[in-house]
Amino acid sequence: MKKRINRISILQSSKIVTVLSALSGFIYTLIGIPMFAFGGDIMKDIALFYIAGPVWMAVFGFVFFVIFAAIYNILARRLGGIEVELNDE
Repeated sequence: MKKRINRISILQSSKIVTVLSALSGFIYTLIGIPMFAFGGDIMKDIALFYIAGPVWMAVFGFVFFVIFAAIYNILARRLGGIEVELNDE
């Protein structure tokens, strides 16, 4: 059975993407902590950006997905949405 995604709920979907982005941002935190602990003064300044990775990733993930979802909704209205094939079981 073929189904079509005609619209993406912008706010609800953005919440999910924000959480996933923040979780993936913890990779940067894992890089930044040793840099902060063992690095020199300049390295510690750079490490602060890495440690703040989850916050930056969450903010950028939210903003860019809102833009993506809005563009998708406009294009889906005009061109038709993404078509997926599903099985009924």
